Amino acid sequence: MKLIIVESPTKAKTISSFLKGGFKVISSYGHVRDLPKSKLGVDIEKDFSLQYVIPAKARGKVSELKKIAKKAQEIILATDEDREGEAIAWHIAQILGEVKDKKINIKNFERIVFHEITPEAIQEALSHPRDIDIRLVDAQQARRALDRLVGYKLSPFLWKKVAKRLSAGRVQSVALRLIVEREREIEAFVPVEYWIIDVSLSTSSQKHFQATLEFIEGAPLEIGDIPNTSSAQKIAKDLEGASYTIANINKKESRKNPFPPFITSSLQQEAFKRLRFSSKQTMRVAQGLYERGLITYMRTDSFNLSSQSTVAAHSWIQKNLGESYALAQPRYFKKKSKGAQEAHEAIRPTNPLATPTSVSPASAPSLESAQEEKLYDLIWRRFIACQMAQAIVATTSIEVEARGEKTYGLKTTGSILVFDGFLKIWKTNMSEKELPAIEKNDELEAQEILPSQHFTQPPARYNDASLIKILEEYGIGRPSTYAPIISVIQDRNYVVKNEQRRFEPTEIGLKVNDLLVEHFPSIVDIQFTANMEEELDEIAEGKTQWKGILKKFYVPFAKILEEKYETVAKQAPEVETTDEVCEKCGKPMVVKYSRFGKFLACSGFPDCRNTKSLPGQNNGNGFDRKAFGPCPECKTGEIIRRRTKKGRWFYGCSRYPDCKHASWTKPATKENNEGGIEN
Repeated sequence: MKLIIVESPTKAKTISSFLKGGFKVISSYGHVRDLPKSKLGVDIEKDFSLQYVIPAKARGKVSELKKIAKKAQEIILATDEDREGEAIAWHIAQILGEVKDKKINIKNFERIVFHEITPEAIQEALSHPRDIDIRLVDAQQARRALDRLVGYKLSPFLWKKVAKRLSAGRVQSVALRLIVEREREIEAFVPVEYWIIDVSLSTSSQKHFQATLEFIEGAPLEIGDIPNTSSAQKIAKDLEGASYTIANINKKESRKNPFPPFITSSLQQEAFKRLRFSSKQTMRVAQGLYERGLITYMRTDSFNLSSQSTVAAHSWIQKNLGESYALAQPRYFKKKSKGAQEAHEAIRPTNPLATPTSVSPASAPSLESAQEEKLYDLIWRRFIACQMAQAIVATTSIEVEARGEKTYGLKTTGSILVFDGFLKIWKTNMSEKELPAIEKNDELEAQEILPSQHFTQPPARYNDASLIKILEEYGIGRPSTYAPIISVIQDRNYVVKNEQRRFEPTEIGLKVNDLLVEHFPSIVDIQFTANMEEELDEIAEGKTQWKGILKKFYVPFAKILEEKYETVAKQAPEVETTDEVCEKCGKPMVVKYSRFGKFLACSGFPDCRNTKSLPGQNNGNGFDRKAFGPCPECKTGEIIRRRTKKGRWFYGCSRYPDCKHASWTKPATKENNEGGIEN
């Protein structure tokens, strides 16, 4: 019997369906060894050796693996092709190599990798096994050790100086810093008033179009050049009596290329924009698609495409859309992501001929949910579009001269889609605007002068897509880490998502960030963290030793930490008194502080341990700032918006658990007298 070990039961089931006779495919259910939770697990005194244990939840599976391995003639490790998968394979080999009553030599293990789960890919991998790549294993161990050193050494410091049960992370703290700095940019932003003036014009044939004022006496207008109502009205009055002439007409055709196929970061960004999937949700759904053999491996930063996939795409395009949409030669894309590592192949459908309709739950059992159907459709369309002809757009730009007391320049641009090309498959929000047929020097008549007031806007808060984009630009994290980075800063209640699904820091998030920035600047320094990612890449390439990287990081870090324990004062907030009385003992309630933010507690603590939520507190525990009036059930609490564990908003009493009133329906208020339901 040839034993193939993978990390996922779904993956095992899919591969089993391809292999007949002599093979047994089983799953390890993820990691079989890890650092212990109860202690650091990194022996600093012994050259940073890692002390691995078998987690309690994995012990049963490990026993099963050992039992089956004794009966196997060959053991083939087929975990994922990235660093994490290589490390899982190495740990499995280490454990099975310890089986004493049967000789299982770790050197005799075979390692196979593939970027898609298809019969052809599995057979090709079985034909070309290799050894475990210890360089990738070392890179994963280095990342794990670095994160453990920061988390287990810095978190107790936060407990002592800020609040209990806080935690710090090496990469996550940088993401938090980006969110906090953006929030402070927004708070410091001062809007500037400016005006835009449009003019509705008509031609001699009574065709109408609108042009925007862009020049005054030949000088281009900048934001703020028309700063207020009076200056806008003065220009508008002059434009009312001005004569208008076509000064210039520019016509050109431009060709638009399709976007490259998805890589991990672009898939997460586009899934958020088009499907409103969080990064964590996208990766979970993509994992299912991969494990059932529908898409290639979803953790990649490579734009590479196999020749078989481009041939299949060409065949589908030619047959279903026509020759004009197909390419004479395949289109390939150059990789440009910073610090690329797992450069295998882009994310694409394993079978380009399997359209979203043909694999939908309605027509076939391949897809198991509406989310999978939507994500597969997105991946399939992006891939097919990247092998389609360019779109051709005809653009007309009209410049208008207006002569009044001053000479003004106005401009308008129109675009018409001449040939949709790849846009036939990859729909965008491109809007067409057709301008009237006119000639240079034609006279026009102003129908209406349209001044409009505007204000400059602060930078937008980050959402899943924009945060991943900035992390990738700075070289923070890698394909496998974007989703966990975003997930963990929410789980730690350092940031929350507002109604626009954008990240806002909580009070505790602000406090933790400020302390880290002031006292541990290298930990949250963007360039320092990016450089560390590059050093991890060098370990994976065999250019440097992983324990040397750990030592270089830890020695100065430990010295600073020891110093800060002595010099940094506890960041304890002043106790705020309130007029509220404890209903259990009659003593006044005070405002206290935890990792979830502010809450009300009895001043009689520890004799009385009564606590309750602070109405309207946006503390990362699912509370909204706004209260929606008194609770209809208990009459004393207020209705506030809260989140379930799955992230869905509901409306409940602020006195929970004493009052358990809850509803999906938004209470009617003066601002909202219609009520309604929010998801």
